[in-house]
This record gives sequence, structure tokens and C-alpha cells, in this order.
Amino acid sequence: MKKYIILILSLGLLATANSYAASKVATTAAQFLKIEIGARGLAMGGAYVATADDATATFWNPAGLARLQSREVAVSHAEWLADMNVAYGSIVVPFGGQTVGLSMTVLDYGEWEMTTIDEPEGTGERFGAQDLALGLSYARSLTDRFSFGANVKYINQRISHSNASAIAFDIGTLFITQLKGLRIGMCFSNFGNKMSMQGRDSQVLYDVAPDLEGNDERINAHLETDEWDLPLSFRVGVAMDVIDNSYSKLILALDTVAPNDNLEYVNAGFEYGLRKLLFLRAGYKSLFRQDSEDGLTLGTGIRYAINRQMKIRFDYAYADFGRLDYIQRFSVAFSF
Repeated sequence: MKKYIILILSLGLLATANSYAASKVATTAAQFLKIEIGARGLAMGGAYVATADDATATFWNPAGLARLQSREVAVSHAEWLADMNVAYGSIVVPFGGQTVGLSMTVLDYGEWEMTTIDEPEGTGERFGAQDLALGLSYARSLTDRFSFGANVKYINQRISHSNASAIAFDIGTLFITQLKGLRIGMCFSNFGNKMSMQGRDSQVLYDVAPDLEGNDERINAHLETDEWDLPLSFRVGVAMDVIDNSYSKLILALDTVAPNDNLEYVNAGFEYGLRKLLFLRAGYKSLFRQDSEDGLTLGTGIRYAINRQMKIRFDYAYADFGRLDYIQRFSVAFSF
């Protein structure tokens, strides 16, 4: 246990040092990969890496999938900022001390009328944009207190007739101590290749020899687009069951996040459960990060047993984004 804690602290200090060296804001692609998934984790202020024990652990920490005792299907939807829509769905299946899962995240930007320099009032054509992430997850408990998990993801971004794709990996671990349910979670997210937009929208007509007469002035060519890194992040967190009895349960959680395209920040939150039926949650995102619009989060949840084997859970989250207004997220999960 001591070696594990020392390793986490060392990696956290390294990530902190790197993040404060330069913020590197707006230097990565596929920003939708940073949108928190599931109303429960969002309502707790994003402090969920050591608590995630449901199907949304595919996003927060795949090692948490090893704690599931039954199959679970989860869906989530939110009207995101600037009239965008983000949807998530996953299914996880535990078997023989292992868990596998499939997940999908879609961010839809909507549609707009296409305009050009020659036709600023519109060409009559419309175009859209969409981001997609498909993930395959695997988790396993090595002991009754330690588990690990990993994701492999196909990532695609599309706008009009151009798109970019990448393959990425997540690796997570979860350690449950003997101290009052204290848990330590860690997750590296979005290791992968760079993304570059390609497609017929980059096609241009080019004159390779403008000084010569009689040559073809309209040769098809393609513009070379830059390559961009994925939003790599290191997340380490702790959570503790401060109160845990048959009547109520109180979880306090704290996460530190070090991304490669911004400064390090801290998420904090709690969850209070009453008879494992009604849940109240609150948190605060992006503490100590300069110029952040994130802030207070609130939420609630209800868990209902349909029968001895099937349960259903409804969760709601509210997140304040300052000058960007707020968002609301709804999640539904079935376990069977």
C-alpha cells in the first residue's frame, strides 16, 4: 500500500510540475473527450475517479468497472453549451472476476447554412459537425482491494466533408484501503496518435507554374492540414465513506486533474445517500484554475428495485458555467 501511494504522489507531482510550466490552452483536438459523462459524477463536481462503480466508469476510471456485481446499461443526455447536444450510452458485463464493456459518446454541433467568399449570403447547401468516440473496456480485480482497467477507443471528428480519426487508450487503477472505505483511484486518459482533418473540403485548384503560358491553371490539389495531439490527462483522486450504515451513507471525494492543454486543477464533491434510495450531491469544479468558467454543481438521484434482480437509477445534475450559463444532465441506468 505504501509503495502504491508513493507512486501516485510521485506521478501527481510530476504532472503538476509539467502543467504549471505552460498552460498550452487550445493546443489539442477532440475536446469533446473532456466532457464529463453521467449525471452522478458531474453532480459531485467531477470528483469521481475513486468512486466510479457503475457503467459510466468507462469514462472516469475503467478500473471501477471491476466493482460491478451485475450487468448494467446506462444512457445519458445533456443539452451542452452553445446549443450542442451530447449523448452517451454503455453496457458492461461482469463475469468470472472480470468485466467487459462497450460505450459510445456523440457530440452533435447541429447544422448551419454554408457560405463562401463569393456567396456570403449562403450557397443553399447546409453542413453539420459531429464528434464520435467508440470504446471497448476491460477491467479485472487482482485482489479484493486492488483492480485495474483499460479502454481502447476509436475517435472521429467530422465537419462538412472532412473528418479526422485516431485510436486512443485509457489506463486506470483503483485501490481500496482498510481505513474507513478510503479509496485511491488513478487514470491516464487519451493516449493516442495525433489527428489531422482530411477530405474533399481541403481540395483546391492550383497553378503549379503561374509564370508559364499554356499550362493547366486548374490542377486538383489538397491543402496540408496540421496534426493535433489528443487531450491527454492524468487524474488521481481519493474518496472516503465518512458515514456508512443501514440508514445513510456520506461519501467525500477529491480529484486532482493535470491535462496537457491547461493548468492543473482540483475537483471536490460529496454524495449523501438515504437508505440507498434517495441521493443528494454537490461539488465544485476546477478549483485553483485561472480563468475557469466551471463552478458549482448540484444533483440528485433515485434508485428503485423493480424486483430482486433488476434495479433502475435516475440521476440529475446541474453545473454552473459562469458567463457561459449552465447545463443540465440526465442519466438512466438499468442493472440486471
